[in-house]
Amino acid sequence: MTWLARQQQSLIDALFAWPSTDAIKVLASYADTTRVSGLKVYQANGHALAQRALQAAYPVVAQLVGPDSFSDLARAFWHACPPQRGDIAQWGEELAAFLQGSEQLHDEPYLPDVARVEWGMHLCASAAQTETGLSTLALLTTHDPAQVRIELAAGCAVVRSAWPVASILGAHLQQHPTFEVVGQQLRAGLAQDVVVWRQGLQPRVREATAAEAAFLMALLQSHTLAAALDGAPGLDFSQWLPQAVHSGLFGSVTWVTP
Repeated sequence: MTWLARQQQSLIDALFAWPSTDAIKVLASYADTTRVSGLKVYQANGHALAQRALQAAYPVVAQLVGPDSFSDLARAFWHACPPQRGDIAQWGEELAAFLQGSEQLHDEPYLPDVARVEWGMHLCASAAQTETGLSTLALLTTHDPAQVRIELAAGCAVVRSAWPVASILGAHLQQHPTFEVVGQQLRAGLAQDVVVWRQGLQPRVREATAAEAAFLMALLQSHTLAAALDGAPGLDFSQWLPQAVHSGLFGSVTWVTP
C-alpha cells in the first residue's frame, strides 16, 4: 500500500472507526497538527449529522433514551454502521438490530420494536404515491379468492411485538394513551402488533389484531387472498375490506395468472 493510500485509509478510519482516538493517533503519523485538528472538526460534524438524521427518523426512541444518551447512541451507531449511500436520510435502518445487541439498553427491551415501527414510518413517508385501484375491487366478485391478490398501499409495514409499542408511540406522538397507562401495560407484559401505512401523504400507525397482522403479512409476501385468509382465521374480511379502503390501507386487487 502506498503512503497516499495509507493516509487515505487513515482518514476513513478516523471518521468512522471507534474509539476515534486510536484512529486519530494513527493519522497523526501521516499529517501535521493542523490537519489533525481539521479532521476533528470533520468528525464532530459527522457526529452532529448522525444525531440529526437519527432524530428525524426516530423521534420516539430519542425521547425514550433522553438527549444525552441519544447523542452517545447516535455517535456509537455512526461508527458501528456508517452510511453506505450518499443520502443521509436513507441511513439508520440497522438501528433496531443495534439496539437489540446493546447491553446498556437491556433494561428497555421494547426499544428495538419501537425503532422498527419508526423506521417503517420513515420509509412510508417517502414511498412513491400510487393511485388506489378501486375499480379492481370487482375482481373479488368475479374470481375465486385463490386467483387474486390484494396489494396494500405503498409503504405499508407490519411489526409484531411482545411489547405495547402502539401505546408507546401513541403516548409520545399523540399524547394518547397516558404514560401511566403505558406503564401499566408494560408491567402487565401486554403485546401489541402494529400496522404502518400512509393516508394521503401522512404516515399512520395503529394497533392491529393478531389475525389482521398475520393477514397483512401474508399479503405483503404476495400470498393469494385465499392463502392469507387461511392464515388468519379470526379475521372478518367483510368488515376489514371497507375499513381498509376508507383508511387508505387498500391498494388494489390483482388477478393471479394460472
